Amino acid sequence: MTEVRNESGPDLGAVWHYGDPMREQRELTDGRGAVDQSHRGVLSITGPDRLTWLHSLTSQHFEALAPGTATTALLLSPNGHIEHVMEGVDDGETFWAHTEPGAAAALVQFLDSMRFMMRVEVADLTDTHGVVWRPAPPEASTGDDLVVRVRDDALGGHEVIAPLDRIDDLLGDQRAGTWAFEALRIAAGVPRIGIDTDHRTIPNEIGLVGVHLDKGCYRGQETVARVHNLGRPPRRLVLLHLDGSVEALPEVGAELSSGGRAVGFVGSSARHFELGPIALGLVKRNTATDAELVTGEIACGQEPLVDPEVGLHVRPKLR
Repeated sequence: MTEVRNESGPDLGAVWHYGDPMREQRELTDGRGAVDQSHRGVLSITGPDRLTWLHSLTSQHFEALAPGTATTALLLSPNGHIEHVMEGVDDGETFWAHTEPGAAAALVQFLDSMRFMMRVEVADLTDTHGVVWRPAPPEASTGDDLVVRVRDDALGGHEVIAPLDRIDDLLGDQRAGTWAFEALRIAAGVPRIGIDTDHRTIPNEIGLVGVHLDKGCYRGQETVARVHNLGRPPRRLVLLHLDGSVEALPEVGAELSSGGRAVGFVGSSARHFELGPIALGLVKRNTATDAELVTGEIACGQEPLVDPEVGLHVRPKLR
Protein backbone atom coordinates (compact mmCIF):
# COMPACT_ATOMS: atom_id res chain seq x y z
CA MET A 1 0.00 0.00 0.00
CA THR A 2 1.50 3.34 -1.09
CA GLU A 3 1.86 5.84 1.73
CA VAL A 4 2.31 9.56 1.10
CA ARG A 5 3.03 11.47 4.29
CA ASN A 6 2.45 15.10 5.22
CA GLU A 7 5.68 17.01 4.76
CA SER A 8 4.52 20.19 6.47
CA GLY A 9 1.68 21.65 8.48
CA PRO A 10 0.07 20.60 11.76
CA ASP A 11 -0.16 16.92 10.72
CA LEU A 12 3.53 16.65 9.81
CA GLY A 13 4.61 13.02 9.45
CA ALA A 14 1.10 11.55 9.42
CA VAL A 15 -0.09 9.63 6.35
CA TRP A 16 -1.62 12.13 3.93
CA HIS A 17 -3.12 9.53 1.62
CA TYR A 18 -2.63 6.00 0.31
CA GLY A 19 -2.65 6.82 -3.39
CA ASP A 20 -6.28 7.82 -4.01
CA PRO A 21 -7.60 10.38 -1.49
CA MET A 22 -10.94 10.84 -3.29
CA ARG A 23 -11.69 7.13 -3.12
CA GLU A 24 -10.65 7.16 0.53
CA GLN A 25 -13.15 9.95 1.22
CA ARG A 26 -15.96 8.07 -0.50
CA GLU A 27 -15.21 4.93 1.48
CA LEU A 28 -15.23 6.81 4.78
CA THR A 29 -18.51 8.47 3.81
CA ASP A 30 -19.92 5.00 3.10
CA GLY A 31 -18.89 3.82 6.56
CA ARG A 32 -15.73 1.91 5.65
CA GLY A 33 -12.07 2.39 6.47
CA ALA A 34 -9.97 3.86 9.28
CA VAL A 35 -7.60 6.81 9.78
CA ASP A 36 -4.39 6.75 11.81
CA GLN A 37 -4.29 9.84 14.07
CA SER A 38 -1.42 8.72 16.25
CA HIS A 39 0.39 12.00 15.63
CA ARG A 40 -2.08 13.61 18.05
CA GLY A 41 -1.24 14.07 21.71
CA VAL A 42 -2.76 11.61 24.20
CA LEU A 43 -3.14 12.04 27.95
CA SER A 44 -4.85 10.40 30.91
CA ILE A 45 -6.18 11.75 34.18
CA THR A 46 -6.73 9.37 37.09
CA GLY A 47 -7.74 9.73 40.73
CA PRO A 48 -11.02 10.03 42.63
CA ASP A 49 -11.19 13.82 42.27
CA ARG A 50 -10.61 13.92 38.49
CA LEU A 51 -14.15 14.83 37.39
CA THR A 52 -14.84 17.51 40.01
CA TRP A 53 -11.36 18.92 39.36
CA LEU A 54 -11.90 19.08 35.58
CA HIS A 55 -15.33 20.59 36.21
CA SER A 56 -13.73 23.48 38.11
CA LEU A 57 -10.98 24.09 35.53
CA THR A 58 -12.61 23.72 32.13
CA SER A 59 -15.53 25.07 30.14
CA GLN A 60 -17.33 21.72 30.27
CA HIS A 61 -19.65 20.01 32.79
CA PHE A 62 -17.82 17.00 34.28
CA GLU A 63 -19.51 16.35 37.63
CA ALA A 64 -22.26 14.19 36.15
CA LEU A 65 -20.24 12.74 33.26
CA ALA A 66 -21.25 9.10 32.84
CA PRO A 67 -18.68 6.46 31.88
CA GLY A 68 -18.49 6.03 28.13
CA THR A 69 -19.95 9.46 27.33
CA ALA A 70 -17.75 11.52 25.03
CA THR A 71 -17.08 15.15 25.84
CA THR A 72 -15.01 18.06 24.57
CA ALA A 73 -13.58 20.60 26.99
CA LEU A 74 -11.67 23.85 26.61
CA LEU A 75 -9.17 25.53 28.89
CA LEU A 76 -9.47 29.30 28.59
CA SER A 77 -7.35 32.29 29.53
CA PRO A 78 -8.71 34.71 32.14
CA ASN A 79 -10.02 36.78 29.20
CA GLY A 80 -11.85 33.84 27.68
CA HIS A 81 -9.42 33.07 24.87
CA ILE A 82 -9.03 29.38 23.97
CA GLU A 83 -5.69 27.96 25.12
CA HIS A 84 -6.19 24.17 25.07
CA VAL A 85 -8.73 21.55 24.01
CA MET A 86 -9.33 18.03 25.29
CA GLU A 87 -11.49 15.54 23.39
CA GLY A 88 -12.07 12.73 25.81
CA VAL A 89 -14.11 10.05 27.52
CA ASP A 90 -14.14 8.66 31.07
CA ASP A 91 -14.18 4.90 31.64
CA GLY A 92 -15.19 5.09 35.29
CA GLU A 93 -11.62 5.11 36.57
CA THR A 94 -9.64 7.22 34.09
CA PHE A 95 -10.38 10.18 31.85
CA TRP A 96 -8.70 9.52 28.49
CA ALA A 97 -8.23 12.41 26.08
CA HIS A 98 -6.41 13.51 22.96
CA THR A 99 -5.42 16.97 21.82
CA GLU A 100 -3.72 18.70 18.90
CA PRO A 101 -0.30 17.46 17.70
CA GLY A 102 2.52 18.89 19.79
CA ALA A 103 0.15 20.33 22.42
CA ALA A 104 0.03 17.52 24.99
CA ALA A 105 3.21 18.44 26.90
CA ALA A 106 2.07 22.04 27.53
CA LEU A 107 -1.44 20.88 28.42
CA VAL A 108 -0.17 18.30 30.91
CA GLN A 109 2.23 20.85 32.42
CA PHE A 110 -0.62 23.31 32.95
CA LEU A 111 -2.91 20.68 34.46
CA ASP A 112 -0.12 19.52 36.78
CA SER A 113 0.35 23.10 37.96
CA MET A 114 -3.34 23.27 38.94
CA ARG A 115 -3.54 20.04 40.99
CA PHE A 116 -2.87 21.60 44.42
CA MET A 117 -4.30 19.16 47.01
CA MET A 118 -6.64 17.36 44.61
CA ARG A 119 -6.33 13.57 44.32
CA VAL A 120 -5.51 13.42 40.62
CA GLU A 121 -2.62 12.27 38.46
CA VAL A 122 -1.99 13.55 34.93
CA ALA A 123 0.12 11.59 32.43
CA ASP A 124 1.32 12.37 28.91
CA LEU A 125 0.82 9.14 26.93
CA THR A 126 1.78 10.47 23.50
CA ASP A 127 4.84 8.22 23.29
CA THR A 128 2.90 5.06 24.17
CA HIS A 129 -0.65 5.53 22.84
CA GLY A 130 -2.29 6.60 19.60
CA VAL A 131 -5.72 7.32 18.14
CA VAL A 132 -7.59 5.67 15.26
CA TRP A 133 -10.74 7.25 13.79
CA ARG A 134 -13.25 5.17 11.91
CA PRO A 135 -16.80 5.94 10.73
CA ALA A 136 -18.12 2.57 11.96
CA PRO A 137 -17.79 1.01 15.42
CA PRO A 138 -14.65 -1.10 15.98
CA GLU A 139 -14.91 -4.86 16.06
CA ALA A 140 -16.36 -6.32 19.26
CA SER A 141 -13.11 -8.24 19.84
CA THR A 142 -10.91 -5.15 20.10
CA GLY A 143 -9.76 -6.00 23.66
CA ASP A 144 -9.70 -4.50 27.15
CA ASP A 145 -6.68 -2.28 26.52
CA LEU A 146 -8.64 -0.02 24.13
CA VAL A 147 -10.79 3.01 24.88
CA VAL A 148 -13.62 3.74 22.41
CA ARG A 149 -15.08 7.23 22.07
CA VAL A 150 -18.03 8.23 19.87
CA ARG A 151 -17.28 11.76 18.69
CA ASP A 152 -19.63 14.41 20.07
CA ASP A 153 -19.68 16.70 17.04
CA ALA A 154 -21.13 16.96 13.53
CA LEU A 155 -18.39 14.74 12.07
CA GLY A 156 -19.24 11.79 14.30
CA GLY A 157 -17.56 8.43 13.97
CA HIS A 158 -15.66 6.37 16.50
CA GLU A 159 -12.23 7.02 18.00
CA VAL A 160 -10.13 4.28 19.54
CA ILE A 161 -7.33 5.23 21.94
CA ALA A 162 -4.91 2.32 22.03
CA PRO A 163 -1.30 1.33 22.74
CA LEU A 164 0.84 2.09 19.71
CA ASP A 165 1.56 -1.59 19.09
CA ARG A 166 -2.17 -2.13 18.49
CA ILE A 167 -2.63 0.65 15.92
CA ASP A 168 -1.68 -1.32 12.82
CA ASP A 169 -4.20 -4.07 13.57
CA LEU A 170 -6.91 -1.51 14.29
CA LEU A 171 -6.36 0.18 10.93
CA GLY A 172 -6.84 -3.05 9.00
CA ASP A 173 -6.55 -3.24 5.22
CA GLN A 174 -8.90 -0.40 4.25
CA ARG A 175 -7.07 2.76 5.28
CA ALA A 176 -7.54 6.45 4.64
CA GLY A 177 -5.17 9.37 5.21
CA THR A 178 -5.48 12.76 6.82
CA TRP A 179 -6.47 14.33 3.46
CA ALA A 180 -9.71 12.32 3.46
CA PHE A 181 -10.38 12.88 7.17
CA GLU A 182 -9.73 16.61 7.02
CA ALA A 183 -11.96 17.05 3.96
CA LEU A 184 -14.87 15.40 5.79
CA ARG A 185 -14.20 17.34 9.00
CA ILE A 186 -14.10 20.69 7.20
CA ALA A 187 -17.28 19.86 5.26
CA ALA A 188 -18.96 19.07 8.61
CA GLY A 189 -17.97 22.52 9.92
CA VAL A 190 -15.91 21.14 12.82
CA PRO A 191 -12.99 23.46 13.73
CA ARG A 192 -9.58 22.43 15.04
CA ILE A 193 -8.24 24.49 17.93
CA GLY A 194 -5.03 26.32 17.01
CA ILE A 195 -5.59 25.84 13.28
CA ASP A 196 -9.06 27.24 12.66
CA THR A 197 -8.62 29.52 15.68
CA ASP A 198 -5.95 31.95 16.85
CA HIS A 199 -4.77 33.29 20.21
CA ARG A 200 -7.73 35.71 20.39
CA THR A 201 -10.52 33.23 19.65
CA ILE A 202 -13.31 32.89 22.20
CA PRO A 203 -15.68 29.89 22.17
CA ASN A 204 -18.67 31.97 21.02
CA GLU A 205 -16.94 32.65 17.69
CA ILE A 206 -16.81 28.95 16.79
CA GLY A 207 -20.27 27.92 17.98
CA LEU A 208 -19.51 27.34 21.68
CA VAL A 209 -17.61 24.14 20.92
CA GLY A 210 -16.75 22.40 24.21
CA VAL A 211 -18.77 24.80 26.38
CA HIS A 212 -21.53 24.02 28.88
CA LEU A 213 -23.59 27.12 29.61
CA ASP A 214 -25.25 25.93 32.83
CA LYS A 215 -22.39 25.26 35.24
CA GLY A 216 -20.40 27.05 37.89
CA CYS A 217 -17.48 29.41 37.53
CA TYR A 218 -14.34 28.56 35.57
CA ARG A 219 -11.49 30.61 34.20
CA GLY A 220 -12.69 32.76 31.28
CA GLN A 221 -16.38 32.19 32.03
CA GLU A 222 -17.16 35.90 32.34
CA THR A 223 -16.31 36.56 28.69
CA VAL A 224 -18.24 33.54 27.42
CA ALA A 225 -21.33 34.40 29.48
CA ARG A 226 -21.26 38.11 28.57
CA VAL A 227 -21.05 37.47 24.83
CA HIS A 228 -23.69 34.75 25.06
CA ASN A 229 -26.06 37.04 26.97
CA LEU A 230 -25.57 40.06 24.74
CA GLY A 231 -24.96 38.21 21.46
CA ARG A 232 -22.82 39.42 18.55
CA PRO A 233 -19.46 37.68 19.02
CA PRO A 234 -16.55 39.65 17.52
CA ARG A 235 -15.96 37.07 14.78
CA ARG A 236 -17.75 34.05 13.33
CA LEU A 237 -16.79 30.72 11.79
CA VAL A 238 -17.58 30.15 8.10
CA LEU A 239 -17.25 27.33 5.59
CA LEU A 240 -15.45 28.60 2.52
CA HIS A 241 -16.10 27.25 -0.96
CA LEU A 242 -12.91 28.04 -2.87
CA ASP A 243 -12.53 28.82 -6.56
CA GLY A 244 -11.62 25.48 -8.09
CA SER A 245 -9.80 27.01 -11.05
CA VAL A 246 -6.85 27.87 -8.79
CA GLU A 247 -4.63 24.85 -8.20
CA ALA A 248 -3.15 25.81 -4.82
CA LEU A 249 -4.95 25.76 -1.48
CA PRO A 250 -4.45 28.67 0.95
CA GLU A 251 -1.95 28.39 3.77
CA VAL A 252 -3.18 28.20 7.35
CA GLY A 253 -3.50 31.77 8.59
CA ALA A 254 -3.78 33.33 5.11
CA GLU A 255 -5.62 36.66 5.12
CA LEU A 256 -9.25 36.83 4.01
CA SER A 257 -10.40 40.12 2.52
CA SER A 258 -13.60 41.63 1.14
CA GLY A 259 -13.66 44.74 -1.02
CA GLY A 260 -9.94 45.22 -0.44
CA ARG A 261 -10.37 45.19 3.36
CA ALA A 262 -8.98 42.48 5.63
CA VAL A 263 -11.85 40.71 7.39
CA GLY A 264 -10.34 37.50 8.77
CA PHE A 265 -8.14 34.50 8.09
CA VAL A 266 -8.26 31.00 6.61
CA GLY A 267 -7.78 27.96 8.81
CA SER A 268 -7.62 24.43 7.43
CA SER A 269 -8.39 23.57 3.80
CA ALA A 270 -8.75 20.43 1.69
CA ARG A 271 -10.17 19.07 -1.55
CA HIS A 272 -13.49 17.33 -1.01
CA PHE A 273 -14.62 14.59 -3.37
CA GLU A 274 -18.03 16.27 -3.90
CA LEU A 275 -17.69 19.90 -2.80
CA GLY A 276 -14.31 20.58 -4.39
CA PRO A 277 -11.80 22.80 -2.57
CA ILE A 278 -13.13 23.95 0.81
CA ALA A 279 -11.77 25.61 3.95
CA LEU A 280 -12.80 26.99 7.29
CA GLY A 281 -12.36 30.67 8.02
CA LEU A 282 -12.87 33.12 10.87
CA VAL A 283 -14.26 36.49 9.78
CA LYS A 284 -15.34 39.69 11.50
CA ARG A 285 -18.93 39.63 12.68
CA ASN A 286 -19.95 42.65 10.58
CA THR A 287 -18.84 40.99 7.33
CA ALA A 288 -22.00 40.48 5.28
CA THR A 289 -23.02 36.83 5.18
CA ASP A 290 -23.30 37.00 1.37
CA ALA A 291 -20.05 38.94 0.84
CA GLU A 292 -17.57 37.54 -1.68
CA LEU A 293 -14.24 36.89 0.01
CA VAL A 294 -10.74 36.59 -1.39
CA THR A 295 -7.58 34.97 -0.04
CA GLY A 296 -4.54 35.68 -2.19
CA GLU A 297 -5.76 35.02 -5.73
CA ILE A 298 -8.48 32.61 -4.64
CA ALA A 299 -12.11 33.78 -4.61
CA CYS A 300 -14.26 32.28 -1.85
CA GLY A 301 -17.97 31.90 -1.33
CA GLN A 302 -18.98 31.63 2.32
CA GLU A 303 -21.48 29.47 4.17
CA PRO A 304 -22.11 30.84 7.70
CA LEU A 305 -21.61 28.32 10.49
CA VAL A 306 -22.15 30.79 13.36
CA ASP A 307 -24.93 33.38 13.19
CA PRO A 308 -23.41 36.90 13.49
CA GLU A 309 -26.17 37.85 15.93
CA VAL A 310 -26.16 34.64 17.96
CA GLY A 311 -26.94 34.96 21.67
CA LEU A 312 -29.82 34.63 24.08
CA HIS A 313 -31.81 37.23 22.14
CA VAL A 314 -31.74 35.42 18.80
CA ARG A 315 -32.39 31.89 17.59
CA PRO A 316 -29.31 30.47 15.84
CA LYS A 317 -29.67 29.67 12.17
CA LEU A 318 -28.98 25.97 11.83
CA ARG A 319 -27.37 24.48 8.76
